Amino acid sequence: MTGAEPGLPATMRAAYARTRGGPEAITVGALPIPTPGPGEVLVQVAASPVNHVDRLVLSGDYDTAWADPMVIGRDAVGTVAAAAPGTGFAEGEQVWTASMGYDGRTGTAAQYVAVPAARLYRLPRGIDPITAAATIHPAMTAWLGLVREGAIAAGQTVVIEGAGGAVGSAALQLAVAAGADTVVTCSAADTDWCARLGAHAVIDYRAPDLAARLAAAVPGGADLWWDQSGRNDFALSVPRLRRGGRIIVSAGLVGAAPALPVGALYTRDGSVRGFATSAAPVEDLAAAAGAVTGLWEAGRLRVRPPQVRDLAEAADAHRAMAGGVKRRQVLVP
Repeated sequence: MTGAEPGLPATMRAAYARTRGGPEAITVGALPIPTPGPGEVLVQVAASPVNHVDRLVLSGDYDTAWADPMVIGRDAVGTVAAAAPGTGFAEGEQVWTASMGYDGRTGTAAQYVAVPAARLYRLPRGIDPITAAATIHPAMTAWLGLVREGAIAAGQTVVIEGAGGAVGSAALQLAVAAGADTVVTCSAADTDWCARLGAHAVIDYRAPDLAARLAAAVPGGADLWWDQSGRNDFALSVPRLRRGGRIIVSAGLVGAAPALPVGALYTRDGSVRGFATSAAPVEDLAAAAGAVTGLWEAGRLRVRPPQVRDLAEAADAHRAMAGGVKRRQVLVP
């Protein structure tokens, strides 16, 4: 349902696509401002980050319901512009949302977005909207992986591969906050960053003796192993699991499937669990949002300064991520 809200213009600027494809499919232009339906809140967007999953949805590698036009983007920070009765939100409140732009939900890379109230959360006072936007998807994914799927507990040993990236860095910080012993791999350029985030051991993933270093770092085995690089080298991880250890899979959608050493897995009572943040039910997202909000308030969720781009540069931001740029890209409308 669309149409101008009282006091608002009839149209807004948005980044959208009419067909699946790469960055070239993105258009930035005028679309009608959505009218919030029952249980929805109209949010004036202040910042919307670009995530790798946005590229996968746009390309069709991550198949999901498609609208025409399809506004891209999944997360946003902004201000309540209008709310349907009974939503519990009031005009002017600072809010944020996650996991939009999927399964028929409209995206967030626009000046306004209509968000179901169950997917909307209040932004704590004093939290910078740009910084918050840059941490939403990584932190929500990290909570789902470590807590819901990994059942992390204090004193456990957690290995995070690719800890220099956005989700890896968030997972490292959540693991440290949970009281786990953390062993991470990353590029040489990210070793200092990971050490400052609290990793107990940091290993260059390009080290020729990587397997031996990991074995030495987890002599009793790992309780939880999460590879954020997308390689999912089970020949590396499975033999280094403690009995009952868990492997989390949430990256590597595109590429060849690695071999799984089944015997070594089941004789350790081990398990491999996969999940996608986009498919998480609203109850799980709300639990994750509560944890993320607490970390923001405690100052325990750090992110490297993102690159802030005008919404008109949405396609360039997608190209940057596709090209391997690690710096978070945040669009402002």
